[in-house]
Amino acid sequence: MAHGENTNGSTGHTVTAVPGTQRITVEIDGRTVADSRRPVLVYETGIPVRFYLPPDDVDLTLFDATDTHTTCPFKGLASYWTLRGDDTHPARPDVAWAYEDPIPVVSGIKGHLSFYDTVAQVTVEGEVPPAPAV
Repeated sequence: MAHGENTNGSTGHTVTAVPGTQRITVEIDGRTVADSRRPVLVYETGIPVRFYLPPDDVDLTLFDATDTHTTCPFKGLASYWTLRGDDTHPARPDVAWAYEDPIPVVSGIKGHLSFYDTVAQVTVEGEVPPAPAV
């Protein structure tokens, strides 16, 4: 599916997953939790670009899977992870999510993790992407 195509039959809503080569690093409270050169970029109407990272590029030893699940009509059922706290860092509940069985149009994000940019600092090739317009 080409970028910008309607994915679900509703007027004007699009979602596209594009493999990237950018270096993406994710820090939460000063801890680097992910470093990848294999992101999948997801462009979706009304949402800032999201970077989904392969699980091998995320330090999953810092996270615990939670019972939280949400459903997106354009991507599927999401599962969530909490970043565990320690003596100097607070726990960050449900800060990361992934789609284990996404809908076909975004199949490239299967099992890849993304992070809430309200908590995580996501850096692209050494630069922080601009904040989404409100």
